Amino acid sequence: MMYGQMTAGSWIYIGSQGIVQGTYETFNAAGDKHFGGDLSGKLIVSGGIGRNGGAQPLAATMTGAAFLGIDADPERIKKRLKTGYCDFMVTTLDEALRILKNAVRKKENVSVGLVGNCADIIPELAERGVVPDILTDQTSAHDPLNGYVPNGMTLEAALELRARDPKAYQERSLDAMAKHVEGMLRLQKMGSITFDYGNNIRTFAFQRGVKNAYDFPGFVPAYIAPCSAKDAVRSAGSRSRRSIGYSNHGRSRFGVVPRESQPAPLIELARKRIKFQGLPARICWLGYGERARFGLAINDLVKKG
Repeated sequence: MMYGQMTAGSWIYIGSQGIVQGTYETFNAAGDKHFGGDLSGKLIVSGGIGRNGGAQPLAATMTGAAFLGIDADPERIKKRLKTGYCDFMVTTLDEALRILKNAVRKKENVSVGLVGNCADIIPELAERGVVPDILTDQTSAHDPLNGYVPNGMTLEAALELRARDPKAYQERSLDAMAKHVEGMLRLQKMGSITFDYGNNIRTFAFQRGVKNAYDFPGFVPAYIAPCSAKDAVRSAGSRSRRSIGYSNHGRSRFGVVPRESQPAPLIELARKRIKFQGLPARICWLGYGERARFGLAINDLVKKG
């Protein structure tokens, strides 16, 4: 058992699962702050569902919300479908909205991956008057050359331009980020709870002339800092997935975790929906005193065989 932020550096490597937990906690914190702790019947929209952003569809639906994730690369969405992190993949906004409007109305936690570009789709949502309850972004905007994809061209054309003329590619990428952030700002004014997810997109948009790019906050001061007394705890089974079942039960059955941490629903959802990567492992966020009690409970389980 360990705690800390080294999700990839630890010997108990847990793949996307650690990111799912952090994203789940962020969405939950937004729900607590703005929606009375209930995200059922709410719509979360974000860009980028590859790499760390790929945790978003599952994290969102585990909170009870409906989710729209936009990505220019269909292969990233296909990967999330295959691993059970995303429910549907579509190629038009109309298809996505048909599914999601029905899900919101029925308060169903459904996730949709839309093949498209955020610099086009986010402003279009504003034009159509489709206002997400929560809006963020996890595209790889921190890297305008190798991470973000400019709009106004196919993915294949973008990749060709990236290889042929990196400077021109980067200029188009930054222009697209400005349009993307302008769309987010419009939706924020229309009522979306909007925040940056740490990918530097506000800074690049500001440098590109979007003077009010910082009108929406970053996720850390808005949602993570207020619960900074909590940290991630990971437990891994050295040989057997069965041992993870015991550590799951250790959290709740041994009185380790108080009710306010609400781990039980997450543990049950993880058991059903999150596949192991690397060693069998599970993660949850606990407060300082909770972590100590949990460690002792795990020690007791090991002692008892």
